[in-house]
Amino acid sequence: MRLLFTVLFAITWLTGARAATKPNIVYILADDLGYGDVQCLNPQRGKIKTPHLDRLAGQGMIFTDAHSGSSVCTPTRYGLLTGRYAWRTRLQRGVLDGTEDPPLIAAGRLTVPAFLKQHGYTTAALGKWHLGFTSTPPAGAAKPDTAKTGKKKMGEAGLPVGSRIIGGPVTRGFDYFWGCSNARTMSGLIENDRVIESIAPISVLPRLGQRAVSYLAEHAADAKAGQPFFLYLPLTSPHTPILPTPEWQGKSGLGAYGDFVMQTDAVVGDVLAALEKHGLAENTLVIFTADNGCSPQAGTGKLEKLGHFASAEFRGYKSDIWDGGHRVPFFVRWPAKVKAGAQNAQLICHADLMATCAEILGAKLPDTAAPDSMSILPALLGTDKTPLREAVVHHSIHGVFAIRQNQWKLELGPGSGGWSGGGGGASPQLYDMSKDSGETNNVASSNPEVVARLTKLLDQYVAAGRSTPGAKQTNDVTVNIFKAKK
Repeated sequence: MRLLFTVLFAITWLTGARAATKPNIVYILADDLGYGDVQCLNPQRGKIKTPHLDRLAGQGMIFTDAHSGSSVCTPTRYGLLTGRYAWRTRLQRGVLDGTEDPPLIAAGRLTVPAFLKQHGYTTAALGKWHLGFTSTPPAGAAKPDTAKTGKKKMGEAGLPVGSRIIGGPVTRGFDYFWGCSNARTMSGLIENDRVIESIAPISVLPRLGQRAVSYLAEHAADAKAGQPFFLYLPLTSPHTPILPTPEWQGKSGLGAYGDFVMQTDAVVGDVLAALEKHGLAENTLVIFTADNGCSPQAGTGKLEKLGHFASAEFRGYKSDIWDGGHRVPFFVRWPAKVKAGAQNAQLICHADLMATCAEILGAKLPDTAAPDSMSILPALLGTDKTPLREAVVHHSIHGVFAIRQNQWKLELGPGSGGWSGGGGGASPQLYDMSKDSGETNNVASSNPEVVARLTKLLDQYVAAGRSTPGAKQTNDVTVNIFKAKK
């Protein structure tokens, strides 16, 4: 009997120990922050001070070749939360409008928060959703006229207080949501499935930072007792409307955008300070990144005249298929596991989050889940000896696609594929990124075998419904991403 009791006690203790070592996960996603907007990534041509992000980068690992799946908002967020490229859905160009869009994530698709809930996590999303939902108006009110809504100023087209959200974050794996649909509608503050308040757009970022800090305080005790949390924090900045609060105005010397980046950096600092204050930092995996490159609406031409290059040495900006559109800052801090001051040049993508979580937890994902996700845990632990990914696929706002493998990047269209223009150039475009990170020398004509090989690989990814090993998947719609190459 004593032996049985000893064995049961040991099993219980070991199970509890494993539960207690599951890391909390904080995923911070800046909105339209360029690779070169972070000082430590662009020390020669970056003029905006970002002390908190620089400190975070120094305390963990910097990935220097990290990418979003797209150069605009919605598809990137889809890939991040599902481990699946958004072009496998109905959205192969552009973004959702944000007012009355059916959810882009299908009800039956496994998401990162839903997966983590299966493994004992509490999950929350605080910030910008931009993945679609519909709504019903408050009692006695008419449904908003979307034609008129679209004409309102950026940030002021929020739904009326009392509106009910249908198909939003709390139906896609999150226990709790506090935030807005997108930048245009941020004045309608949503909690779970209700619009609870109409707020001034300038107050959204500070309110969001305060809510994140309070969330960490609310869940600290449970986290230390073995109930880990996943906090997804998709910030609304420095996306337009570019509205730094008065205390930040003039701080950068570069205008409103520089000030807003500095305020964004300070919000990240507040979140990191809260983790320290509540004794959570050691066993919390913090990831900081951005959804795509800096938007030209930040006044990039003027910034460059002042010596600040938001895309660093890379060509293009948000919306473009060039790297300035989708190469993003990516920092990972996990003091219990990740060596401080590390850098990694592996090619990675936002879609890699779900596979990474699965490997951390020692769990197997269902065959139907995360078909484009690869774990970056070997890179975090310093055990990666071979490439983590075979390739990464990107697309621009206008639906021009690219595939990157090792040093080669093939773009299936002329010009930027986005707002930077240049559509009259040669197609396809092929660049050797190891020699030409600025994508200025198109070598497609002299490397036809590389063009053919990468085109074939893209064809395989489409046909298989996945880009990772496993059973064939079905795309949501008929996918034809190669029109531009003809």
